[in-house]
Amino acid sequence: METTAPPPGLVELARGQRLQADGPATDACASLDLARAALVARPGAVPGDILAAALGAVDAAWSAGDLVACRDAVTHGLAACTTDVGPVHDYLRGLRTLLEGRPEESAEPLRRVVERLRGAHDADSLRLAATAALLTGDVTAARRAGARALATARAADDPALVARATEHVAYAELRAGRHAQARDHAVAGWHAARRSGRVNTAAHHRAVLALVTSVLGPLADVPLHAAAALGTARRHGLAAPVTLAEWALARAELADGLPADAAGRLASLLAPSDGGAHFALRGLVLPTLVEAAVAAGDPDVARATMPELSAWTRSAADPQGPALLLRCDALLASDPEQTDGLYRRARDAHLGADGGFERARTLLLHGMWLRRRRRPADAQRRLRDAHQLLDRCGAVPWAALAPAERRATGAPAAATGTARTSVPPPAGLEVLTPHQRRIARCVADGATNREIAVRLSVSVRTVDCHLRNILVALGVRSRVELARRVTAPRPGAA
Repeated sequence: METTAPPPGLVELARGQRLQADGPATDACASLDLARAALVARPGAVPGDILAAALGAVDAAWSAGDLVACRDAVTHGLAACTTDVGPVHDYLRGLRTLLEGRPEESAEPLRRVVERLRGAHDADSLRLAATAALLTGDVTAARRAGARALATARAADDPALVARATEHVAYAELRAGRHAQARDHAVAGWHAARRSGRVNTAAHHRAVLALVTSVLGPLADVPLHAAAALGTARRHGLAAPVTLAEWALARAELADGLPADAAGRLASLLAPSDGGAHFALRGLVLPTLVEAAVAAGDPDVARATMPELSAWTRSAADPQGPALLLRCDALLASDPEQTDGLYRRARDAHLGADGGFERARTLLLHGMWLRRRRRPADAQRRLRDAHQLLDRCGAVPWAALAPAERRATGAPAAATGTARTSVPPPAGLEVLTPHQRRIARCVADGATNREIAVRLSVSVRTVDCHLRNILVALGVRSRVELARRVTAPRPGAA
C-alpha cells in the first residue's frame, strides 16, 4: 500500500513547533526557517502555513536572544507576507525598525497592531497584540490583550494555549508592577505548561516567579525558582528566562544586604563575552546594577552603564525608565543639592507610571541618603512614606529595611500593618534581614569577621559593612552587646 509523503515544509514546520515547546531555541529557529523556505518554494502552499513558519522563526530567534538571527527571521517573514498589509505585516515592520535601533519609527505600526487586534476572538491574535503593546511600553494595553487571550484559551480548554497566554499576562503584570497578580498568573501558567509539555514556557514562568518573589518574598524561595528556570533555560538557550532569573537573584542579594554579590552577578550577565542577557531586557536590569555597584563602593561600574541606560530610557520601552534614570543619576551625583533635586524629580516622575514598588524604592534610597546627610526630619518623612508604600505593595523584604533606617534617625519605632498600637517591637532580631541575622548569630558564636566571611562565602568587606548596619539597627555599640542581644531569651519565654 502506497503512502503519501507530507508536502515539503510541513514536516519541518511540525518539528520546529515541537522544538519551540521543548528544545533548543536555535534548533527551533533553524527548523522553522527551513520550513518557511520550503513552503514558499512550493506552488499552492497554504499562506497560513508560511506565516506560521515565519512568525515561529521570529519567536524562536527572540527566545534565543540572538539579535542577528531575529533580524534575519523578521526580514524573511516580511518577504513571506508581501500581500498581507494587515496586523502581521505591521508587527514585523515595527519589529524590524525596533531591532535596527529606530524605536521612534516602530511605534506607529506596532500601535496599529494593538488597535486592530485588541478585540480579536482568537488567542494567537491577542497574544500578538499583547507583544506589540509591550514593545511600545504600553503595559496597560498588554495586560488587557493578554487577559482576553487567556480568557479565550480557557474557553477553548486548551492547556497549551493557556500556558502561552498566561506567559504574556504574567510578564505584563510584572512590568506594570502588579506583583501579586503576576505571581498568580505565573503559577497557573506553570501548571498549564507542565500539563501540556511546554517545558520552555514553564521555564519562563519560573523565572517570572523568581523575580516576583524577589519583591514579595520570601527571599529564600528566590534561588529555588531561579534554579528551576535556569536549568531549562541554559540547556535550551533561552535568553529571557536566564535574564529574569539572574536579575531576581541579584535583587534578592541586594535586599539581603549583599550589594557586591548583586553587582558582580549582573556585571557578568551583561558582559558581551560571558554574559547571557537578552538584548531586549538589558535596560530593565541596569538600574539594579547601578544601585548595587554604588552600594558596594564601585561607582565606576555604575557610571559605565549610564549611556546604555540613557539610550534605553529614550526608547520609551519602559514606563518607569525616566524615573529610574533620575534615581541612578542621584545615586552617582556628588553635589548634595543636585542629589536631593534628582531624587525629588525621580519621585515625581514615578507618578506617571503604574506600580508603587519602584517609587517606594526611590523614596527609601532618598531617605537613606538624607539620614547620612544628617537631615533626620526629612529622612523620617521619606522613610515613613517608603515603608507605607512598600507595605501596601506587599514587598515584605524591602519594607523591613525602612524601620531600622527610621530608628537610626532617632524616630520612635512605628507599628507596621493596618493595626497601629503603642506596643514596642520585639527585642529580638526581627528588624534584621535574614542574612544579617546569620551574621549576628556567627558573632554570638565568637567568630571573627574573616571566619564569618569564609563560613558564608562572602568578602570580609561585606561582613564589615553588614556588621555596622546590624549595630545601628539594633542600637548596640559592640560585638559583646550584640552577642548578648542574640542570646537573650525572648520576653515571656520559659
